Amino acid sequence: MGLLTRVRFHQRQVIPFPHSYKSHQNPKLISQTCNYPIPSARSGRRIPIVTVRALSTKAAAASTPPSKMVKAIRVHEHGGPEVLKWEDVEIGEPKEGEIRVKNKAIGLNFIDVYFRKGVYKAPDFPFTPGMEAAGVVTAVGPGLTGRQVGDLVAYAGNPMGSYAEEQILPANKVVPVPSSIDPIIAASIILKGMTAQFLLRRCFKVEPRHTILVHAAAGGVGSILSQWANALGATVIGTVSTKEKASQAKDDGCHHVIIYKEEDFVSRVNEITCGNGVDVVYDSVGKDTFQGSLACLKTRGYMVSFGQSSGTPDPVPLSALAVKSLFLTRPSLMQYTTTRDELLETAGEVFANVASGVLRVRVNHTYPLSQAVQAHVDLESRKTSGSVVLIP
Repeated sequence: MGLLTRVRFHQRQVIPFPHSYKSHQNPKLISQTCNYPIPSARSGRRIPIVTVRALSTKAAAASTPPSKMVKAIRVHEHGGPEVLKWEDVEIGEPKEGEIRVKNKAIGLNFIDVYFRKGVYKAPDFPFTPGMEAAGVVTAVGPGLTGRQVGDLVAYAGNPMGSYAEEQILPANKVVPVPSSIDPIIAASIILKGMTAQFLLRRCFKVEPRHTILVHAAAGGVGSILSQWANALGATVIGTVSTKEKASQAKDDGCHHVIIYKEEDFVSRVNEITCGNGVDVVYDSVGKDTFQGSLACLKTRGYMVSFGQSSGTPDPVPLSALAVKSLFLTRPSLMQYTTTRDELLETAGEVFANVASGVLRVRVNHTYPLSQAVQAHVDLESRKTSGSVVLIP
């Protein structure tokens, strides 16, 4: 009553409640008028009428655009490929700084397996895996510039969630795709290509006269590493599992190919280098090759462990590195693209090398997104080579 005693009325007064809203569809105020009696603070006085203007339910609905349902792969628990579930998920409108993208192609990578198994921890459950895709912008958040509906874009890394027909992405995490590059090519190389870029150009800068060892040389990243290192003038030694993959590795620029199931790669590298060892090893296999990789390095050589498809390597005592003053690093793309400028520069060099023919992208396997289970089975059983792409 304290508040009402300070309100003076004539016959009628309009009180905005809570204030005037405008619909994004109709710029005119949408309101309803209701008459509420307000008690008088003094007895005997005539009770005035206050007209209260309230927000229409139509305006409220208009201010919150309806969401829609899309298909996506969801993971509710860690495990084998069978935990990948094809489900309906809700997607809304992009907020400030965000865009909505309709994916045209989605890259499959071993990091997806690591998250599915729990080697890497997802932020929450359930989650949608996937860290590489290319697609068309279908909506932009309020006030956003630099991106517009219809743009072809690609992204790699965080946020996870590319195994979906559509997704919401931070606008500063996507890169424009040149018109000369097909979405399937873009999706197959954006993550793998940027990984190869920072491994060869910044983690250890490969130059002419360097000798390098690339494990899984016929895989998605290995294929790009081999081509790119060859173009930089390095001598490339690659390991593969089969004769068919050995042929591909040769085509991709490996000067020497070792079929590790038929011969010991440490002994063979020693022969090729006349006992000197290699300048750097790029190892994405992990447990099965880690100790052998260290043995292949020359004095002050670089061990770059960027994956663990065979499992996590056993702990390494520092004394094992001291024997040859070795360098050991476990890098991640996310730490090499922390700024917008780094991201654009890295992706730009990848796309430029694709356009110029330095890099040939091998999309050897495509699967419908709904068949992600089979794609994971084939990837883990080493039945794939080159890049693997999921099509929504």
